[in-house]
Parts: sequence; structure tokens; C-alpha cells
Amino acid sequence: MAFETIEVETRGHVRIVTFNRPERLNAISAALRKETHEAISAAREEDEIRAIIVTGKGRGFSSGADLSGPRPPPAAGGAAWETPTQNAKLDQLGWVGHWAKLFYECDKPVIAAVNGVAAGAGMSACLACDVRIGGRSARFKSTFVERNLSPDSGMSFFLPRIIGYARAADLIYTSRMVDAEEAYRLGLLDRLVDDDKLLDAAVAYANEMTRHPPLAVRMAKKVLQHNIEAELDDALKYESHGLSIARRATNDAKESFLSFQEKRPGKYTGT
Repeated sequence: MAFETIEVETRGHVRIVTFNRPERLNAISAALRKETHEAISAAREEDEIRAIIVTGKGRGFSSGADLSGPRPPPAAGGAAWETPTQNAKLDQLGWVGHWAKLFYECDKPVIAAVNGVAAGAGMSACLACDVRIGGRSARFKSTFVERNLSPDSGMSFFLPRIIGYARAADLIYTSRMVDAEEAYRLGLLDRLVDDDKLLDAAVAYANEMTRHPPLAVRMAKKVLQHNIEAELDDALKYESHGLSIARRATNDAKESFLSFQEKRPGKYTGT
């Protein structure tokens, strides 16, 4: 695919999606939303792609929603990328909801590689990813209350689940900037590396996941997301369901047993 607002690269089983509006600190425009949706949807459909990295070009991950052009209300936009259709106007999630779901509902591991600032809906995109690795220039800012807004794009859902209610309240009510060291202490970042090593470290991190049976990894994500809200009995039943799905990759099931017996790394195909 040819894109204008993002760049797409493949390294082995890893797809890298880079926001490419550095002159606007990768502010989220309608075009960037559309192209990111297309790129992540395509990566999900390709069996050879087993993990996805999302990052930003230049000095920042993303400064949040692009405020330089016409601004549709958050509740209008949905799947429409330009002039809202009637269906878009009826869509209660709006673009901010679909932006959050784009990363969260992809059933392959999604890693945010955070370079520079991640603010507003840019911070929400990081939170919607499974894990976050940051360079030492990474910093986070919720921003919403400064714009006379309550949190959107999933921030009120993801942030307290990642760092706890009181810490989420602190960051949202004060809208203060959080640097990389504090973000790592809080759990906003799962790994912290030097800026010049960020992308390579993110790919290495992704490859820790891609070396395992891919169907099992994808089902593990589904089980985690389902069971974070489930009662114990329901969680245990869903775990059993997940086991049966993962075992559908019969060749990988055999290979996992053989590689364990032979004390060697497994070679998995997802079949």
C-alpha cells in the first residue's frame, strides 16, 4: 500500500507502523486515522505478521488530535473519514472510540514504541496497545482537562487499569507532564531504553513474542482481555475454551512437544 501519513516496514514477523507527520508532531488527522486503520487491519490479516509496533517519526510519538483543521464533534465520524454519513452521525463511539478499539481489538500483540511526547489521543493510543517501550525522551500528558474536555479515546478505561485509579486521577486531573523515568516507575512504560536504540529494542521485544506459536499468542491476548473483567468461574471456562482454540494449530502443537523433548527452539508456522 502507498501511504501519505504513515510509513510501514516489515522485519521478519514484525510489522512496524510509523506515524509520519513529524512537522505536526504526528498529530492525528482523519487521513492518519484512515491509513493507520488500513495498515493494522492488513497486518492482522497476514499470517506471516505476528506482532505490530506503532511508533512516531521525528521528535514525538503523537501530540494528539489534529486541531489545525475543521473539527467534527467526537460523536460524529465513526467509520467515515471525511464528510460524515448518516451512519457515522448515529455512531455513538465516534472516531475517538474507533481509534482506541483499533489497537486494543487487534488480536496480535501491539507494542507502542514511544519516542518523545505522547499526549491526548496519542497517549490513549499508547495505552490501548498491549505493552509500551520508551526512549528516554518519552513523556506523557493527558491534556484533556486543559481543553475543557473529559478524557476520551479510551484513556479513562485503559489508564486506571494500567497504573491504578489514584495515579490515573493524578495524571488526568492535573494534566501534568510525566517523563520517561517516572512513566517507567508508574508502569506506563514496561521497558525503558536509550532513544537511539528504541526501534531495534522494540523489534527485539516483539521477537520475544513472535518466536512462540502464533495462534497460542493470539489466543492468549483474547483470554487476557476477556478475563480482566470476568468472574473466576467465567475466567476458568474461557481459559479452557482458549486451550481448545490454540490446539487447532496441530503442527505447532506437535512441534512444541518435540522441541521440548529435543531441547531446541521450536519452529512454528501457525498451522
